[in-house]
Amino acid sequence: MLPDLIEIVPPARRTDATIVLPGSKSITNRALILAVLARRPVTLRGALWSEDTQAMVDCLERLGFRIGVETDPAEPANRTIMVRGHGGKIPKAGTPGQPIELFVENAGTAARFLTALLCLGQGSYRVSGIPRMHERPQAALVNALRELGYRIDTPNDRLPAVVHGTGPRPGATCTVSVEESSQFASALLLCARIGGWEIGITGANEDELPYVDMTRRLVSEFPWEGGVYEVEADASGASYFWGADWLLRDGGGRVTVTPVPKSGMQADQKFLDLVGRQAWRPTYSRQTDLADSIMTAIVLAPFAPAATHFTDLGRLRVQECERVKALRTELTKCGARVEESGDTLTIHPGLLSGAEIETYNDHRIAMCFGMLGLRVPGIRLRKPACVRKTFPNFFAKLAEIGAVIRDASVGAPLSGDALLAEQEHERRGVKP
Repeated sequence: MLPDLIEIVPPARRTDATIVLPGSKSITNRALILAVLARRPVTLRGALWSEDTQAMVDCLERLGFRIGVETDPAEPANRTIMVRGHGGKIPKAGTPGQPIELFVENAGTAARFLTALLCLGQGSYRVSGIPRMHERPQAALVNALRELGYRIDTPNDRLPAVVHGTGPRPGATCTVSVEESSQFASALLLCARIGGWEIGITGANEDELPYVDMTRRLVSEFPWEGGVYEVEADASGASYFWGADWLLRDGGGRVTVTPVPKSGMQADQKFLDLVGRQAWRPTYSRQTDLADSIMTAIVLAPFAPAATHFTDLGRLRVQECERVKALRTELTKCGARVEESGDTLTIHPGLLSGAEIETYNDHRIAMCFGMLGLRVPGIRLRKPACVRKTFPNFFAKLAEIGAVIRDASVGAPLSGDALLAEQEHERRGVKP
C-alpha cells in the first residue's frame, strides 16, 4: 500500500510508453443503477473497481441485489460485474424506526443516484458518508424528490438523510436545478423510466450538461431486458496521461493512451483535441470546454506559452475539496504565479520547483500533481492513496512511463503492490 508521503522522480531518459486505461467511474456507477433496475441479468464489462464503484456495489448488495465480481485480465483496475436486476423493485427495506444503513464514502454519484433509487423501494433507508460528503450539496435533489411526493428526512437538506420509499409514482412531475451539480438531474433520469416521473431541468442550458446527456444516452442504449454492457475507458483519467505526453514531448518522450474514449459520451474526451493536439488556448471554461480535466489543464498551464484564464470554476468549490483554493495554493507552493478572481484562475508561465503537496483527500489533486512530477523534480505528495477513489493503480501507471515513486520518509523506491492505493475495506468474494 502507498505510504503517507511519496516523491515522484521524473524519468531519467526519453520514454515511449503505452498506458491502458481503466473504465469510467461515471459510466460504471450509472450502469450499476440501470442494471439493478433491469428485468433480467446484465453483465458490465470493463467496469471500474475503485472506492466509488465499490461503495455503490456494497450499498446495492445491502439492498438485497445479487452481484458477482470477477477480475479483468486486460486491466487490473477493472472488473466484470454480473448484476441480477429486479425490474424496479428493491429486495430489502428497513422501517422508519430501523432503516437500512447505506454508507457511500465520499462518492457523489452513489449519494445522489442511490437517494433517487431508494424512492422506488417500499421502506426506509438511511444514506450517509464521510464528513466531507455531509458538506456537499444535496438540497436540489431532495427538493425534487419531495416534489414527486416522496418523504426525505434531513434537517439541513444534506446527508445523512432517511429516504422513505413508496414505489413508482406514474405521472408525477418535478423540476431540478443543476446549478450545483448535474448529478441531481442524472439521479432522477436514471430512475424516471421505472418511477414514471417527468423531469424538468433548470439552472443551465442543455448544451452545458454533458453528464446529463451521458445519462440520457445510457438509459437509451442500456440492455434493459438483459445482456452485456461495455463500459468505456475513463476520459478524465486519460487526461493525466495525455497531459504527460504534452509535458514530456519536448524531451522526445511520448505517451500513448489506450483505449481512446471515442463515443462522445464523456466531456473530458475533448481534452485530447483541446489540449493535446491543438495549440494551447488563452481561455478554457469548466462549463463549455472541459469537465474534471480542466484541473489537469490548470496544472499544465505554467508550461503554456502565455497566461491562461480558466473560467466558470464554481462547481469545483463544492466537490471532494474546495478545488479552486487547493489548486491555487499548491501551484503557488511550486512557484507558479496564480491569480484568483471570482470563479476564474489565471495561470502565468514560469519555472516550477518541487514542493510538498497537500492532496486534501482529493484524488484529482493527487493525480494532477503526480503528473506534474514527471517534469518537475522534487514533487512530494501527502496521502496519495486517495487516488483509490477512481484510479487505484494510478502510480503504477506513472512508473510505466519511467517515473520512480519513492517512499519519501526513507527514500526507498516503491514497486509492485506498494504502488497500489489499497481499498480500505476490500470487498470479499472477488474471484482471482
